Amino acid sequence: MHTATAPSTRPATVHHFLAPGPQAAPEARRVAARTLAAHPADCPYGTAQDILVIVSELTANAVQHARPPYALTLRVEPGRAGIAVSDASHTLPRQPGGSDVLATRGRGLEIIRALGADLFVSPSPDGKQVIAVITWPGEHGLPAAIPSNG
Repeated sequence: MHTATAPSTRPATVHHFLAPGPQAAPEARRVAARTLAAHPADCPYGTAQDILVIVSELTANAVQHARPPYALTLRVEPGRAGIAVSDASHTLPRQPGGSDVLATRGRGLEIIRALGADLFVSPSPDGKQVIAVITWPGEHGLPAAIPSNG
């Protein structure tokens, strides 16, 4: 007997508190990879790989520049994903000053933008969230959030 399943239209959302140290980034990546694997119809493979890079960069930045507790929130739905990493620091991310092509640090936010994500920072009484939103075309080349009239 064969069973067909329709693509998921429910968003997949995960909120995960992360370890307070360098293990936070690999842990966040594992959590994101499991979430994306559980909802493969929602996100193309290449975009899923980009999301994992974004998760790694945001988490590594939090560990390097902020203080715990850290948490990852990932919401994936057809055509869009939101990735938020929260920390307990009120210091907002700085944009790198200048374009030193030989720099080995300070490129995380540039990498995230180069992958097509929009970046936001949301301060809170407990710290902040750095949020990346990435979109991709849905069925028939239209963004998934826009219904097709054809």
